[in-house]
Amino acid sequence: MKINKLILGFAYAISSLAFAQSEKKEVLFTIDDKPYYTDEFSRVYNKNIDLVKDESQKDLSQYMDLFVGYKLKINKANKLGLQNNTKYINELKSYRAQLSKNYTSDTKVTKALIEEGYNRSLKEIRASHILILVDENAMPGDTLKAYNQTIDIRKKAVAGENFEDLAVKFSQDPSSKENKGDLGYFSAFRMVYPFESAAYKTNKGEISMPVRTKFGYHLVKVIDSRDNRGEVTVSHIMILKSPKTETDITVNEKAKATIQDIYTKLKQGENFESLANQFSEDKNSAPKGGLLPRFASGQLSSEEFENAAFGLTKTNEYSEPFESQFGWHIVKLVDKHPIKKLDEMERELDEKIRKDDRSRLITNSLTSKLQKKYAIVRDDKLYTQIKASVTDKFYTSEWKLPTNLKDYSGNLFKVEEKTINGAEFLSNLETQQKANLKIKPIGKLVDYVYQNFVDAQMTNYYNDNLEKEFPDFANVIEEYRDGLLLFDLMEKEIWDKAKQDTTGLKNYYNDNKLKYQWKNRVEVLVASSTREDIVKEAKKLLKKDQTADFIKTNLNTKDVVNVMTKQETYEESAENLPKKVVFKKGVSEVYKDGEFYFVNRVSKIIPATNKTLDETRGRVINDYQQYLEDNWVSDLKKEFKVNVNQEVFEKLKASMKK
Repeated sequence: MKINKLILGFAYAISSLAFAQSEKKEVLFTIDDKPYYTDEFSRVYNKNIDLVKDESQKDLSQYMDLFVGYKLKINKANKLGLQNNTKYINELKSYRAQLSKNYTSDTKVTKALIEEGYNRSLKEIRASHILILVDENAMPGDTLKAYNQTIDIRKKAVAGENFEDLAVKFSQDPSSKENKGDLGYFSAFRMVYPFESAAYKTNKGEISMPVRTKFGYHLVKVIDSRDNRGEVTVSHIMILKSPKTETDITVNEKAKATIQDIYTKLKQGENFESLANQFSEDKNSAPKGGLLPRFASGQLSSEEFENAAFGLTKTNEYSEPFESQFGWHIVKLVDKHPIKKLDEMERELDEKIRKDDRSRLITNSLTSKLQKKYAIVRDDKLYTQIKASVTDKFYTSEWKLPTNLKDYSGNLFKVEEKTINGAEFLSNLETQQKANLKIKPIGKLVDYVYQNFVDAQMTNYYNDNLEKEFPDFANVIEEYRDGLLLFDLMEKEIWDKAKQDTTGLKNYYNDNKLKYQWKNRVEVLVASSTREDIVKEAKKLLKKDQTADFIKTNLNTKDVVNVMTKQETYEESAENLPKKVVFKKGVSEVYKDGEFYFVNRVSKIIPATNKTLDETRGRVINDYQQYLEDNWVSDLKKEFKVNVNQEVFEKLKASMKK
C-alpha cells in the first residue's frame, strides 16, 4: 500500500512512542464544528519532523496548512461513507490485530523464544522417528499405555535393534513404511515445537526419551546435523524468453541459442562482467556486470535459480546455462555469506513464533498476568446449576443445551465492567464437544472448560481496551485508520479519475506538450568481439548493409562464437548509448573498449520531437494526478467550513519553538 506516499509526511511508526500526554490540550481548529486539538498537532509534527525532506514543511505555519488539508481529506472520506467499506473495515481490523501483539505479549518470554529459534536455525538436523498415536486429550490410562509402549520400543533400540526396522514394525506414522522413519533434514519451525526441541537436544546417533506432541509419543533419533547454508551473492546473465511459449517457439529457441553463444564465449576466456553488461536482458543488474543483491534460500521466485546459485562452491565459478520461468541464465558465484545475524532476523522469527506451538508459552504468560490484574468473582450458585445440566452425553457430542436458557441467564462473572452471563458459558460448552475432550468425571471437564473460558474472556477484554490502557496504541490506530481512508479517497478522487478521465488527460497533455520531448534518436547495430580481425570483417559486411543474422552466420562457426551483435534505438545522451556513436548515417571505425573491439552502423537518424500521448502516457498520468491533487484542497476548503484558532496556534508555536 502506498500510504507513505499520500500522508504528506504523516508517516506511521510501529514503535514505542514517547509523547507528553500530560500537556493541556486546546482546540486548534475546527472543520464543520468538529474540533482538532493542539496535542495531536504537536505529537504528529514532532514524530515526523525528521522524515520531512522539504524544509518548507518544517515551518509550523506551512505544516499547519498541510495538517488542515490532511484532515479535510479525512472529512471528505467520511462524508462519502468510505469508512463503511467492508475491505477498509477488514484491513483496519487486521492491522489492529497485528499491532496488538506488541501489547499482549510477554517480552521476556518472546525474547527467549526468538533467541532459541535463531540458535536452532543455525543448524539443520536430519532425524528419524517412531510415532505411537495417542489423542491430545486422551484418558490417563490410554496416555500411560502409549507411553509405556514407546518406552518398550526405545529399550529395544538402545539394546541394539535397528531403528529403521523398529520404525517399519511399530511406528504409526503412515509414511514410516516407505521412509523407515527418516524425516530428512529440517531446521527450526519445520516441526511441531516439542518434536523440534527433542531433535535439537539429542546428540547425533542417540535416541530421545518419549516426546509428547498433539499426535502422540515420539522417539527421535538424530542421524546428522549440518550448518545452515546462509546467503549467497551471485552475478548472472539472463536472456528473456517470451511469456507466450506456444506462439513464440522461434523467439524462445533464439533466446536459448543466444545464451549458448555467451556460454561458449565464457569458455573461450571472455570476461563475465563485460558479457553481462553487453548482453544480459536484466536491465537492473546488467550495468553492474550482472551483480545481484545477496539472498537466502526461499527469497527468490525461482527455485531453479537458487539451486544453481547455491550449487556453486568456488568464487568466480559459473554454471552451465539453465532455464527458469523467466528465461535462460548463467550464474557466477561472487561470495557466500553466513546466516543472518539475530537482529536481522528478529521480526521474521517473532512472526514464526506466533504461528507455532511455542506461542502457547507467551499466551500462558499473559494469562498469568491477567489473572492477577483482574479479580474474577463467580456466582457459585449459578455455576453449580450449570454443572448439573451437563451430562455424560457430552463425550459423544450428544449433549444439548437446556431448553430454557433464561434460567441460566444471570451474571456468571465479571471482567471489570464487562458482564458474562451463564447462557454464554453454556453455549461455549456446547461448542467444546467438537474438541473430543476425555477428562472425567464430567464435573472436572466443566471446570477445565470454564477456566479456559474465563482466561479467554480476560484476554478479549484486555485486547478490546488497549486504546484506553495505552494512549500510544490509540494514536497509532487512529493514524492508520486515517491513512486507510485517505488511500481509498485518493484512489477514488485522484488516481482512478486521472486514468479514466481521457478527455481531461488529453487536455492536460496538450497544455504541457513541451514537458514530454524525445531528444534526437538513432538506430544502431553494434558488432563486438575480442578479436580485432573479426570486427574488421564485420565492418565490411555492415558497409554492405548486411543484417545481424547474416554477420553471425558468416563469422561464427558451430563451435566458436567469434562475434555478437546488438541492434537498438538509442536516445541522445542515454546512459546505454554505445561509444563512438555519432548521429550520422554510416559505419564507424573499429574501436576498442576494455577487452572488446566494436564497430557501429547507424542506419537511421530520428530528429527530436514531441512524444505522443501513448509514448509517455505513464508519466502524463502521474503529472495529471499531481495536478488534480494540488487543486483539490482548495475545493475542499469551499466544501467544508474551516475555522483556525489563531490565538491558540500562536501560543502553540511559541511553546514548540522553545
